[in-house]
Amino acid sequence: MRKFTVTILSAIAFLLPSLVQAQMEFIENKGQWHSNVQYKGSFPTGAFFLEQKGFTVALHNADDIKKVTELSHGHPLSGTAKDAGATSPSDGKVMVRSFAYKVRFLGASAKASDKPDKPFPTKNNYFIGKDPSKWAGDCSLYGAVTYQEIYPNIDIRYYSEAGVLKYDFIVRPGGNPDYIAMEYVGPTSINLKEKELIISTPVGDVRELYPYSYQSATGKREEIECKYVVKGNVVSFKVGKYDPSATLVIDPSIIFSSFTGSTSDNWGYTATPGPDGSLFAGGISFGTGYPVSPGALDGTYGGGSSEGGFPGYDMAIFKFSANGSTRLYATYLGGNGNEQPHSMIADAQGNLVIAGRSNSTDYPFISGFGNRGQYDIVITKLNPTGSAIVGSAKIGGSGDDGVNIRPKYPVVSPSATSLRRNYGDDARSEVILDASNNVYLASATQSNDFFTRNAVQAASGGAQDGVIMKLSPDLTNVAFSTYFGGNANDACFVTSINPITGDLYVAGATESSNLPGNKTGVVGPVFNTSGTVVPDGFVTQLANDGSALIRTTYLGTIGIDLVYGLKFDKFGYPYVMGTTTGNWPVINATFQNPNTKQFISKLQPDLSAFVYSTVFGSGTSVPNISPIAFLVDRCENVYVSGWGGGINESQGYGSGRTTGMPEVNPLAGVPPGDGSDFFFFVLERNANSQLFGSRFGQNGGLGDHVDGGTSRFDANGVIYQAMCANCGGGAVFPTTAGVWSSTNRSTACNEAVVKIEMNFAGVGAAVRASINGVPNDTRGCIPLNVRFSDTLRKGKTFYWDFGDGSPQIVTTTADTAHTYNLVGTYLVRLIAEDSSTCNIRDTAFVTIVAGNNRANLGFNFAKLPPCQSLTMQYTNTST
Repeated sequence: MRKFTVTILSAIAFLLPSLVQAQMEFIENKGQWHSNVQYKGSFPTGAFFLEQKGFTVALHNADDIKKVTELSHGHPLSGTAKDAGATSPSDGKVMVRSFAYKVRFLGASAKASDKPDKPFPTKNNYFIGKDPSKWAGDCSLYGAVTYQEIYPNIDIRYYSEAGVLKYDFIVRPGGNPDYIAMEYVGPTSINLKEKELIISTPVGDVRELYPYSYQSATGKREEIECKYVVKGNVVSFKVGKYDPSATLVIDPSIIFSSFTGSTSDNWGYTATPGPDGSLFAGGISFGTGYPVSPGALDGTYGGGSSEGGFPGYDMAIFKFSANGSTRLYATYLGGNGNEQPHSMIADAQGNLVIAGRSNSTDYPFISGFGNRGQYDIVITKLNPTGSAIVGSAKIGGSGDDGVNIRPKYPVVSPSATSLRRNYGDDARSEVILDASNNVYLASATQSNDFFTRNAVQAASGGAQDGVIMKLSPDLTNVAFSTYFGGNANDACFVTSINPITGDLYVAGATESSNLPGNKTGVVGPVFNTSGTVVPDGFVTQLANDGSALIRTTYLGTIGIDLVYGLKFDKFGYPYVMGTTTGNWPVINATFQNPNTKQFISKLQPDLSAFVYSTVFGSGTSVPNISPIAFLVDRCENVYVSGWGGGINESQGYGSGRTTGMPEVNPLAGVPPGDGSDFFFFVLERNANSQLFGSRFGQNGGLGDHVDGGTSRFDANGVIYQAMCANCGGGAVFPTTAGVWSSTNRSTACNEAVVKIEMNFAGVGAAVRASINGVPNDTRGCIPLNVRFSDTLRKGKTFYWDFGDGSPQIVTTTADTAHTYNLVGTYLVRLIAEDSSTCNIRDTAFVTIVAGNNRANLGFNFAKLPPCQSLTMQYTNTST
């Protein structure tokens, strides 16, 4: 096989156009600057220092530089002298604000050799101060500098073009672009915007242009795909596409399935993963038999008012260990009324954010917003042990909030009405977090005085409206809260953040023909109707701070259409999932189940068109499932979970059953289907094929379902699914061996959970450090021995760079160890690789701090009176 050189080009744009110079000069260092510097390039607003394993950027505020220039010249760069005098300080002094940041090439070779080229005919001389050691003469100037072998078979070349500094990574045969990792030290933040890298500093932004990559064959450039990947303050490149002819390993497996073991009636609503693979289950309990753990936040059932003949209920929150064998905690959450959880999400520290609704007058909240009455929206954050509240907010107006159309009980005919098309649709909303742990919620309100702040829509549009809000991590401050709705019923079901732009997207369902938002150029500018008003789906895009409603599109047919899922791929393309009773468009999709009623569509980021759109299901005239969870994985495969039949049929919602749903590589050990099961579905990227389809549940009885709420997949395509199961017993629900509770201990329903790994998300990496046997410990004294593990263990080959200049090592096992002998802070990089997967490799980092803080032990003592006393006083003098 012939190999070609791969070149990755990146350009850094620091400068205002009026200040750009024609070509940067790289001046050699012969002692006039710090010894770390090998070459220096200058530009009007700063300098660029080349070093052995990276570079440093020094920036001056462009406005300050302009003022200095105007002051020294006696006239402005543009305008009149009078203008310049008006802006100059009275004392003739101008302060120039400056800032510097460093870029380190992680794991780079200290032996990389520098090769300057394109020499200028002139030389520079430097006589700095009185110290002759800082004097240097005949310093050469060059138009470009190349560092060879910074990584094996990889060079970097610095130069300028059209006044813009550029650097190219040149990956020769045998080189691996995944080794390239650039650690940015000092910037305020690093973000991707429209595929470009934005480095924010106190004196202005630096923009690294979209990386262009090509191969050169027979003298002709052939562009290949290349994108920035940002993980914290480390930037790398994703180059090329995986080979679609490569073998995919297909091995879906049930990790665990368990009941909560409640002896009281316990209905299932929502589930989410913890950062360590643990599973949080949220439901409601109707009595005192919920298995509360010692030290839990609330060990007492609070009760509430009867609804539809059922007694009052509290939220019931359960945390399972990663393998389901252990109760990590279980607690009630509520007051003197009724509470239910709709959506949950855990942060990286294991704090759990719960969103739902409550009509209790004494619900445990810290921050209250709005008039509050009837049902209100509640958001509560529990600490990792479930023993304390970190933050809690209650938000609402005088009507029902967090209720879509009407509560499920008491049952009122027709059950399926307006935007409430499935049992449990009354309890749909979603809470998510951003990288700073700010909290976002999409929900619904029937209050005409709902709490708003910094709203793009401050007043109700009429009837029921959607609501969108952003709160601080501790839930004490609402950054914005807004209505979203038109002249009829509207509900916001789901929300997601674009990873490229940071914009907030929200989706749901509407009966309004006048939804707010610009609809020019979108895929669905008008509400679809055949004369009878039935719901359409929608997607709307907001600025992350809620300051602007950017655009809105309807998504629908002349039938009943609702969007129940919204996620992004890593490139910033939104995907939607939902159900229809119409003929959903099939576009650019190899896979489809014709005339079916569950849809998956990929949209352009500006909502202008479908990238692809397809449908799946059994072919009935109504939807098969009520969708619950949705994911787009790192390989752009798409995942859906939902349930059908059972209580949807018995209560007259008019939905179909899971009978006939397309099964591919189904789960082993699951009882025969009865049409009232959960169904899990995976679509290959670009809608090429169905990768997986399987039902899950018991055979017989009421049927497996949820009573509201959302569950989640994690980034690795593992489903964390809550269920209301085995109601009344009789049938055998499939649990796994060794779990917390393999049986329903109630005479009614029990919340059950299942965790299933689909194995389609490609190889992942997650590095964990352990010191002296303590997991996740990253600090210690030299000599510091650290054991490293890839907790995902998905790779076949593991590349370890320990960040201290020692050689990279390669292992075929997911564990290794390293000793640090020098004081310092080290960024450890792990690359896990499996060439048979869709993404081939993934990268993870952990920071190790090695210190030398030795303890010098000492104490003083004195005997206390009286003389016969044996009481002594000790004073610690240790340092």
